[in-house]
Amino acid sequence: MNIKFIEERFEEIYRELEKEVLEVLEDESLDKKQTNLRVKPLSSTKRILKNALESIKMVNRISEEDLKR
Repeated sequence: MNIKFIEERFEEIYRELEKEVLEVLEDESLDKKQTNLRVKPLSSTKRILKNALESIKMVNRISEEDLKR
């Protein structure tokens, strides 16, 4: 499994999420509640993706260890 490739794609997604968060934060027409409602799903998505990446790395590591045995 090409972990480096997967990490690069996730980094691209993180950058896009961060851009979206900045756009929401810079939107002065939104009040605090609306801002939070729009940012929360984006930050949750980033957290989910980070957890998924860690899971992929762990599965890959375990697979490599099993192949060495």
